[in-house]
Amino acid sequence: MDRLIYTVASGTKHIMEQQATTSNNLANVSTTGFRAQLDSFRAVPVQSEGLPTRAFVVDNTVGSDFSAGALQVTGRDLDVAVKGRGWIAVQMADGTESYTRNGSLQVSPNGILETSNGLTVAGENGPITIPPDSKVSIGSDGSVSTLSTTTVPATATVLGRLKLVNPNEADLVRGDDGMFRLKDGTSAQADPAVQVAGGALEGSNVSAVDSMVSMITLARSFETQMSLLKNAENNAAKAAQILALN
Repeated sequence: MDRLIYTVASGTKHIMEQQATTSNNLANVSTTGFRAQLDSFRAVPVQSEGLPTRAFVVDNTVGSDFSAGALQVTGRDLDVAVKGRGWIAVQMADGTESYTRNGSLQVSPNGILETSNGLTVAGENGPITIPPDSKVSIGSDGSVSTLSTTTVPATATVLGRLKLVNPNEADLVRGDDGMFRLKDGTSAQADPAVQVAGGALEGSNVSAVDSMVSMITLARSFETQMSLLKNAENNAAKAAQILALN
């Protein structure tokens, strides 16, 4: 009976963890470039005397769904979406490099091209500085050019190229900040084959319907585990009554 209690407890714990993951995915259904988190579980037989009739639940490493989200045309000059496989490189505050699919860019008060949350966008030759009074254009290869709005005739000036990378997805790990990094802590090499679409953003790849169905299924599984615990309690009470009669 005690085996049943521990088995149910392990299952309940991991159901709650999966509920938290599903809730996080659902909360980010509208987050630009978000990649859904995936929970992976496996059963491990309980090693004890007799036949291995029970199993514990063990949580494997949480993974990510790297399928592409839908492109949303915005028409904004500083919006960019990666087409197909690939990532936009971002320089973190500590100097390390991370990767994102969120191409909603902006220009800082100092003229530095950065992400919507204030991180510097990495260029192939360092950060990209946008001069004042200029119109920005981002090409399909990630090249950033500007046209002066005060000079006539205006001449296009190429300022640099976004660092676009395409590392092996198996080598990427998601951080607590939602950014992806290489597991070994190194920086990926720029990949000239990665293409982007200007004036568009990539939506989240989370399906709201699938997430809601998953939450309902997990809630029912949780109720089943609670029923098993109640049965274990009833069995213990009946056993105690029988032993008391003896």
